[in-house]
Amino acid sequence: MGNKMKLFSKSGLVAIAALAITTGLAFAQTPAFFRIGTGGTAGTYYPIGGLIANAISGNGDKGVPGLVATAMATNGSVANVNGIQSGAMESGFSQSDVAYWAYTGTGLYDGKPKVEDLRIIATLYPETIHLVASKASGIKSVKDLKGKRVALDEPGSGTLVDARIVLAAYGLSEKDIKPEYLKPGPAGDRLRDGALDAFFFVGGYPTGAISELASSSGIALVPISGPEVEKLLGEYKFFAKDKVPAGTYKDVGDTETISVNAQWLTSAKQPDQLVYDIVKVLWNDASRAALDAGHAKGKMITLQNATNGLGIPLHPGAERFYKEAGVLK
Repeated sequence: MGNKMKLFSKSGLVAIAALAITTGLAFAQTPAFFRIGTGGTAGTYYPIGGLIANAISGNGDKGVPGLVATAMATNGSVANVNGIQSGAMESGFSQSDVAYWAYTGTGLYDGKPKVEDLRIIATLYPETIHLVASKASGIKSVKDLKGKRVALDEPGSGTLVDARIVLAAYGLSEKDIKPEYLKPGPAGDRLRDGALDAFFFVGGYPTGAISELASSSGIALVPISGPEVEKLLGEYKFFAKDKVPAGTYKDVGDTETISVNAQWLTSAKQPDQLVYDIVKVLWNDASRAALDAGHAKGKMITLQNATNGLGIPLHPGAERFYKEAGVLK
């Protein structure tokens, strides 16, 4: 009897241990979903988000094991910040100005609660302010927008915020123009049809909607330059001078303008180890190759620029990686 009990005990322990291991493996393999809020499908955020989501997802021996990342089309920066704050998404892209305002409760977020849990995963690339006009409009400067039909992007987008700042720098407001609130895709269609004179877009160049419009109908890219910009740069530190090189869009020469940074944001509530693993994969050789091949702006997304112009704190998991990689002291 004693030997039988000992045998049962040993068998039982083995069975329990096996069950524990199996259960542990099941838990370990339970997928973790990591949504990335991007922007409209015609902009730059959406394809870049798709490239990053594919790179970090656990596919075979690539990506973060057990991670399922997806790129979500959204209204852009403000919508993504709100989505991160509410928990509707784990992360999202934002212009650096919008992130700063949300974190500090200033600018666009003046009078609203600060989004104090907002954290940065990486600075991605400069986002250029495009002011696209039809050739027939005769618009050659921001001041020429007075009385014109101008699309400023949808409410909830960072583009709308910056369009208002640019207009104000030149002594204009929405009352001085005929404003419409459309994404670049629909705005481009209306421009082509002669129902719109100009539209603003903030994003990495070249962007698909503008490239297609330039090839099919021809466009004018309006410079954002001069003493008005010098004053604007002194007031808003998150802007920088920029230039769209000649040939970026068909038959468009060098165009002086300004830019902000595109940043990948998350919440301080996201686990440190998860964000560390994501950042580590983001900067590996396979991800580098995918970014380089996948989009013209992908080549500008580099480890060396990942901690530039932060404005708000890095997520601790990201900060740990950047210190290990030697790009952050």
